[in-house]
Order: sequence, then structure tokens, then C-alpha cells
Amino acid sequence: MFVRDDIQNGVFPQAQSIIYNAKKLQDDLHVFGMKIKHHEDNIKFLKSHKYKLDDSILDLQVILGKYHSSTLPNTENDAHSSNPSEEETTEQILLHEKSAAGILCQLKMHHDTQTSHLSLTKDVLGVVATLGKVDDDNLSRLFSEYLGVETMLAIVCKTYEGVKALETYDKDGQINKGSGFHALGDSIGKELDGRYLVICLENIRPYCGEFMVDDPQRRLDLLKPKLPNGECPPGFLGFAVNMINVEFTNLFFLTGSGHGLRETLFYNLFSRVQVYKTREDMVFSLPCISDGAISLDGGMIKGAGVFSLGNRNDVDVRFPKSSVTSTLPDNYFDTEKHLKEMKWKREKMQEDIKREQALLDTARQSFERKKEEFVKFLAHSSAYAAQAGFTPR
Repeated sequence: MFVRDDIQNGVFPQAQSIIYNAKKLQDDLHVFGMKIKHHEDNIKFLKSHKYKLDDSILDLQVILGKYHSSTLPNTENDAHSSNPSEEETTEQILLHEKSAAGILCQLKMHHDTQTSHLSLTKDVLGVVATLGKVDDDNLSRLFSEYLGVETMLAIVCKTYEGVKALETYDKDGQINKGSGFHALGDSIGKELDGRYLVICLENIRPYCGEFMVDDPQRRLDLLKPKLPNGECPPGFLGFAVNMINVEFTNLFFLTGSGHGLRETLFYNLFSRVQVYKTREDMVFSLPCISDGAISLDGGMIKGAGVFSLGNRNDVDVRFPKSSVTSTLPDNYFDTEKHLKEMKWKREKMQEDIKREQALLDTARQSFERKKEEFVKFLAHSSAYAAQAGFTPR
């Protein structure tokens, strides 16, 4: 219990005034605090929707093929910027005449009827370089360089029975050159030289996630890389596996377990390799890269911590160019219109975020000013209380 000796000298009304002003300042601080929280919640809500729009826009751009490097300045090796057709890709393979892929292409070109009936090749789906197409020459060269010529020339079989038919061995484990691809090569005067890769689709661990909605190419709905603030890294264009177009003839091919070429062959080759506009964008996004990355200006990361440096190596076997009509979705113009609408929504949302940020900054400044006023008030009130002569009873 405290008493004031001078309660009759006007001190009590002054004490009431101090209490009133303190309460008012506290209420004002509470109001500004609530305003800050309101604007912070609004920004969080708007950003979460913007990130979803960013992801959807990226997906639509991949579906429509709107990630071309033609929007960038000319890069090195422009002299070789002619994207090959299917026939040119086959000619490139035929230059490797002593490879398994070269022998297979020769058989298909000159002995096609016989080849289709050979038990040896009936399980062969094709050569990696002929099973996918791309929309852009620069991507074709980058993807081919990333995989390497040996992988581009790999033979793709549906089952392991088909793999076993390609090569047999004697009791000492030596290759039996009177059967398999060795015998096929001899039959057309081409001796198979060296090792070659064979990819068995039924033995590949497939992608088991979801697919992009309403996409005839059945692109994989992979989780986009995110920076700590929740945004997609700048310059991120998509995943390499989704930038490969599967020809219509192979689009509905399924393995015995019900998986298509994209989620088996191409997911095995590219996994979650990311594609960026520039090397600078790629390097900035290193914390988000786990399975490798490629940039349109020639940057290449083969895996976590594995960088491919030096001059670009122009691999002579490349994916052919997609024909415009074969890659356009049936609802192309509706999808393009939807893409424009989503970009417009994103612009408006960005404006809303900026406006909310300005309001948040103003509320924070007001809060800081009011807090400073409150601290000064408390200091002044303490001094007044000491001067007022409060004494214990």
C-alpha cells in the first residue's frame, strides 16, 4: 500500500492522466501490431498463390515449347545450328557403321522386311537417338552432349529376353560371334567392333509419381526446385526429361508393368536434370540441384558436385527436331490463351504484393514511432512518480 502526502495538491488527477495515456499508447501499439500481422498474412497468402501460378506457367510453357533458346543471343558453335531431321539422325548413326546402332539402322533401311521378322530384333524398340525429339537445336546439342555418344547410340530393348538374344556366349564365356548382333553384322559385311550399351526397359526403375494434367505427351509432374523463400530459382525453365517429345508411334508404348517411355527410358537417362537460361542462373541455384543441370549457354552439371568444364563437345549423333504439328497439343490455342491469362494474373498478383508490402512497411514504421513514444512516456512517468513522493504506509 502506498499513499501520497500531497493527494490534495492535484497529484491524483495527474496520476489518472498517466494511467489513461499509458492505456491509450498500449492500445495504439496493439492496433499497429494487428495491422502488421494482417498485411504479413496477406503477403504470405498472395505469395503462396503466386508460387502456384509460377509452377503452372512453367508447366504450360514446357507443354507449348515456349522455352526455346532462340530467345537468347547466339551461342557458340552456331555454325552447327541446323537441327537434324529423322533422316539426318539416321545418317549420323550410320556413320558409326561398326556400332550396334549403325548395324541396326542399316538392317532397317535395306532389309526392313527381314528385320521385322528376325527373332533377334523383334524385341528391339530402337536406338536412343531415334526415340525422342526436341523442339530446338541448342537443346538437342546440349542433351546429346550430356548423355554422350555411347548412350545416344544405345540399343533399347523391351525385355531382358531381348537383351539375351543380342549376344550369346560359349561354355568358356567367350562371345559367340556366330549369333546375335555379331552374326547380323557379318551378314551385311559390317563387323561389330567394341562394346555397346543396351537398355532394358523392364529392368529400369520407373518414375512413379503423377503426370501433368491434360498433357498428351504425359510429361512428369516433378516437384519444382524452390529457394528458401519459397520462390522458384530465377532462370529455371523446366526438367530435361519433360523437354523430350515422344513420337506418336511410341507415345502409347507400355512395358509389361504398364509404364511408358518417358517414365522409364528418359527418366532413367535424365532423372531430374534441371534446365536454366544461363550458367549464372544455374550456379545461383546450386542448393536446389541434386541430379544435375544444364544451361542454354552451355553450362553443365553432371550430378551433385560434379561440374563439366571446358569447351563444349559437339556430339555428332543428336535428337531430331520435332515437327510443329506433331508436338502441338490438340487444344494448343486454348492452352496458349490460358497461359496468357495466368501471366496476367501473376502480374496483377505481383502488384498486389507490392501494395501490401508498402502498407506493411508503413505499419511497421508507425509501430516503431509509437513504441519509441511509449518508451519515452514510461521514462517520463517513472521520473514523475519519484518526484510525486510516493511512500510506503
